[in-house]
Amino acid sequence: MGLIKESNAEYYSGQKVLGPLPSNTSTLTFGNSATGQGFNTTLISAYNQAGDQILSSSNFNLFHATTLQQIPESEIYIINPSTNEVGLQNQVLAGDFILCQLKEYAINKNYGDYSYISLNDIVDNFIIGYTGVDQILNDVKRTNILFHAKRSLQELSYDTLPCLKSQELTIPPSLSVPIPQDYVNYVRVAWSDRSGVLHTINPLEGLSTNPTELPIQDSNGIPTQNSFGENNEAQQSLIEEEWANANDNNITGAFNMEGYSGVYDYVWWKFVYGRRFGLDPQYSNSNGWFSINERTGNFSFSSDLANRTIVLKYISDGLGSESDMRVPKLAEEAMYMSIMYNVIAPRKDIDSFTKSFYKKEKSVKTRNAKIRLQNIKLDTFTQVMRGKSKWIKH
Repeated sequence: MGLIKESNAEYYSGQKVLGPLPSNTSTLTFGNSATGQGFNTTLISAYNQAGDQILSSSNFNLFHATTLQQIPESEIYIINPSTNEVGLQNQVLAGDFILCQLKEYAINKNYGDYSYISLNDIVDNFIIGYTGVDQILNDVKRTNILFHAKRSLQELSYDTLPCLKSQELTIPPSLSVPIPQDYVNYVRVAWSDRSGVLHTINPLEGLSTNPTELPIQDSNGIPTQNSFGENNEAQQSLIEEEWANANDNNITGAFNMEGYSGVYDYVWWKFVYGRRFGLDPQYSNSNGWFSINERTGNFSFSSDLANRTIVLKYISDGLGSESDMRVPKLAEEAMYMSIMYNVIAPRKDIDSFTKSFYKKEKSVKTRNAKIRLQNIKLDTFTQVMRGKSKWIKH
């Protein structure tokens, strides 16, 4: 039996038609891939059964297929999300056809979903394939497997699985943006020019800093305390204020020749430009700097990046939301071996040889997953290597 359950209309257009309805009804079941028919996408309604709005919008619309008259969202609610069973405040008549149309963002989110397997499916498949009679694990609980599956997903997400997210942000005059809710570590921070080309922003790396505490001192330099015995804290860091007002040209060595004459005339600029000695290359850049301010929970940026559009690419742990809890099929075996080793490692009834074997299997499968997910293609590699034959004059 094939794994694809959605029809072409359901996958590409996000459409499913029910009808003709056998009788008057206020309940419609559109199904999902788990039931062997219907959408891979779980239908979400903005209203509950009482007619109260609980979300900003639904991810689908319902229409009378013959007249294309839309059923108001306020009259639609979800009865059973696992089967996409939808309830209506008003009945639809026998013989009618009802069209369910996913909204554009829901359709786009469904594209490419076949390359992933959900965490629940991973757990179910593990129970079927690795537990039971004549298996190494014959009395393990599902909750135990689920715990280790989540831990395995977290660990693999950091350096193996492509659990990467990115946000397009505009730097406000305050020169800081909040750390994303599911942030674990950053991958790249870059600003975009008018052509949409990204320019990497360098980390601050000791050039300046964001203090984690700001104790107020007395005239002798001793921190002062409040009536609760806690240190009094300043509202703003002096170092951060000075850094926000700093002229980056004084740090990078950049020079604007407009308005200058004499030694900085055109002849000097033509022959001496680029021959400034003594600069530290890690600080000689024109892309600005960023830092992570742990005190305020923000990304902070240098003053030259104000009002620029940036892209913040970061790593999550794969457990932030239900939609994140999925595994690329190329890493499915790595997940099974990781769960297996983590489950048997603390058990006393498993011999050390078996533990050692599955520890090695976990390492091998993880390495294979990394190689597969690197997605290195021969054409790309060939194109890069063509540049290696060029002579570079020093």
